Amino acid sequence: MKKQTFNHVLAMAATMALVSGSQVVYAQQGANSQSNATEKDIEEVVVTGFRQSVLNALDAKRSSDTVIEAISADDIGGLPDVSIADSLSRLPGVTSVRTGGQASELNIRGMSGDFVFATMNGREQVSTSTGPIAGRKIEFDVYPSELISQAAVYKSPKASLIEGGVAGSIELTTVNPLKNSKEHSFNVGVRGSSNSRTSEVEDAIDFGHRFNASYQGKFADETIGFALGYAKLSAPSVANQYIGLNYNGQRNIDADADNEFVSEGMEMQQRGGEEQRDSYLATVVWEPNESFTLKGDVFNTKADSEAFARGFRVKTLHSENTVITNPVIVDNNMIGGTVSGDGTSNFAVFTVNDNDSREAEVLSYGLNAEWRLNQWTVNADVSFSESDGDFQNGGTRALLYNDTSVANPVRSAESITYINKGLKPADFFASQDYTNLNRIALTEVGQWPFITHNEINAQKIDVKYEMDTPFITSVEAGIRNSSREYTGARGQDGYGSEFGNHPSQFPIALTDDMVKVVEFGGDLKGMPNFFAIDFDDAVAAVEAARGRDWNPVANWENNWTMIQSGTVTEDVLAAYVMANFATELGATPVTGNLGVRVVESDQSSDGYLQIGAGAGQPITDERGVVSNDYVTNTMGQKYTDYLPSLNLNFQITDQDNIRFAAAKVMSRPPVSQLKSGAGSWIDGEDRFNAWGNTSPLLDPFYANQYDLSYEHYFSETEGAIVVALFRKDIESFIEQITLRGVDFEALGFNVPDINPNTGNPLQPGGEYQTAYNNTKGGYIQGIELGYTQTFDFLPGLWSGLGLSSSYSYTESDVERINNLGGEEKDIGMPGLSPSNLSTTLFYDYEGFSTRLNYRYREAFVANQVAVETQEVFYADESVVDYQASYEFESGLELVFQVNNLTDEPSKTYFGSEAQTGSIQYFGRQYFFGVNYKM
Repeated sequence: MKKQTFNHVLAMAATMALVSGSQVVYAQQGANSQSNATEKDIEEVVVTGFRQSVLNALDAKRSSDTVIEAISADDIGGLPDVSIADSLSRLPGVTSVRTGGQASELNIRGMSGDFVFATMNGREQVSTSTGPIAGRKIEFDVYPSELISQAAVYKSPKASLIEGGVAGSIELTTVNPLKNSKEHSFNVGVRGSSNSRTSEVEDAIDFGHRFNASYQGKFADETIGFALGYAKLSAPSVANQYIGLNYNGQRNIDADADNEFVSEGMEMQQRGGEEQRDSYLATVVWEPNESFTLKGDVFNTKADSEAFARGFRVKTLHSENTVITNPVIVDNNMIGGTVSGDGTSNFAVFTVNDNDSREAEVLSYGLNAEWRLNQWTVNADVSFSESDGDFQNGGTRALLYNDTSVANPVRSAESITYINKGLKPADFFASQDYTNLNRIALTEVGQWPFITHNEINAQKIDVKYEMDTPFITSVEAGIRNSSREYTGARGQDGYGSEFGNHPSQFPIALTDDMVKVVEFGGDLKGMPNFFAIDFDDAVAAVEAARGRDWNPVANWENNWTMIQSGTVTEDVLAAYVMANFATELGATPVTGNLGVRVVESDQSSDGYLQIGAGAGQPITDERGVVSNDYVTNTMGQKYTDYLPSLNLNFQITDQDNIRFAAAKVMSRPPVSQLKSGAGSWIDGEDRFNAWGNTSPLLDPFYANQYDLSYEHYFSETEGAIVVALFRKDIESFIEQITLRGVDFEALGFNVPDINPNTGNPLQPGGEYQTAYNNTKGGYIQGIELGYTQTFDFLPGLWSGLGLSSSYSYTESDVERINNLGGEEKDIGMPGLSPSNLSTTLFYDYEGFSTRLNYRYREAFVANQVAVETQEVFYADESVVDYQASYEFESGLELVFQVNNLTDEPSKTYFGSEAQTGSIQYFGRQYFFGVNYKM
């Protein structure tokens, strides 16, 4: 399964001697803005470059009371990263999943984004993610790096932190203008960007740009601070991609005793488009005296994207009427051959044109007041966070006919010859010409929007009392109340059918003004040419053929859109108490905290439950059609959790620390997976049965976790060695399951007493096909190694050299069975890469700064989107980024960066590398621009 084994990578780390090390924390001292402790702010330190921010980060890690990794404002400000996700993905134990070539979802210690919790200025953030199973996973690419002053990753919690991250929590912090070292400061930056592969994709955008400006000022004898920020992004996105579909069919191809597994088909596509993002920040701080601070801040970001994916889709290779010749069989799987069809089966070569648009907006604001009275500190905070997501997925399908000018065109016979080449695009040949306007016709046009609204109102009060005792230094307590509401709305409008066999909606002939001929470039060069079909023109043709306007909304004609729409509410009341202590164990100083967080949760959902036979309530869809086959269904549950935590720090010597942390942690299910909508049927024994992939009765994920680490800080030079062990024991996971013998009324379903079809009393004990908390669970454990070194002892200009590196190895006994590769296979924990390595070689001397970063991630499991979502292995990947800058004494800085320097593609596969999943080439991204500070 793996191209590189653990031993190979470990040998690489060993060869580096002690160079496997920590990108440790790029953060200010006291990075925890969720706690009420007195903080040392990074803005108080004059940072001269990346080198100094690394050292400040080491100091932060050394004095922190929890296990953290972070990035400082100066580091982010010096990077032309597209988003905060790019910066965070360089930290130890943090990896990213590339979407469209950009980092978006973040994984922590082998766990996917579903288990990652995020806050901004100590306040829970809602997600902009859209999809049937989404709603809590944060898309970090919507947060621009220019407006985030610091970002910290909390690997071990304490009672004062908001619960929610089994993997860990990520805290984003915006600037406090009163902490700025200058009375007034102004920053502005302009950058242009380009991609090395734009020439390979028809209609791709050649150039992009970025702009950012910010101001911080202090007024009224530095009692009032004011900050404003704006960041603009316009970035082209391009990709050439080959996608294999899952092995979901069986045929006896080679006449032996066993059937072979056959792939459903494949896709070859060009992708292009543009990402637009506008982000705003405003902060006002009033501090009239040393005893009181009032701070208000607002953050708003809007991200829009337009994308197309067009080319060919071939399916279904294993259709009964296909003829397969010259098959290539590997491990009982057909990975190549010639497949032919006579035009009457569900085998076809589709000309596919997909148009996707996405609008996402995040708005967060809050007001915070802090009183410091002798030994007391009281902090009160009110906040609001909301997101809106609008994902519009539309597409056309066209098939080959003998003659499209006749009244009832007949599909043409066709054949393809292919051979999968593992982690490279397949060789592919087609027997027909797919650019003949007289033989290609539209068979299906569809649009499937998903619109979400997600908001949280929260209030909290924290109190801290400083004590002068030999053991306990302070006691903290607090209470937090939050109310969340999530609404997801599915929609659909469509014409025709995939294989052109709709009984009344016939194929639509194409015209010259609707199409243009496109040829593949780059690594897909040589594959057949195809028609690019304008989606708006296709919709206009459908409106003319059907005699009504296009209207992709939730409707009873496509009742799944009504079932998958719904509202989820979540009310949470949490309280905690925590003691901070400092003592000695023998002659060893020991500091830390011990606390417990108590959380009461009340979750419920409103949705539609199918009853049938007109026995429900009159419910009107978005097209104005009334149905009496459904009832409104409100379900939910309440539960209370106790989450203890302990953090210990043993200062063995002035240069050596040992840390230990233990805690119980939780992550709630994806909020959209808590919806109560369901379809149903009544069997011949008058039993009510229900189906759906969501359930408002789901429990959170729980884990007991432990951390043990050793930190050695150099005394005669600057740097550190870090070794950390961790383990998480997870109680359960969510899976799709069929429950039998279910009492639906006891669960809270609004079911009838009488079978509306027969009039007989309904019998208990039906089936429920739903999402369910299994009892399997399992552990995740691993080791992280770190080394950071600056070579200031070298002579002259060589003294500017430095190295920061980290390596982690993670393993798990979690078992998950998947059959997309044909035979059932244990694919393990999603998001878990056994080996991860990140190394940054940096150089800072006078005004010049440069960095070369290498990141290796071993194969892991995650979803890829093809015709449907497919769970696949992402192959090992190595990504190299380079950046350089020069700052003049005037404050002008020149910046240059190359992301994905080696043009590393994203590669996936099913059960083995021979079963090609997807090969996506994103190209190199170049950035060049200027910053100016005054």
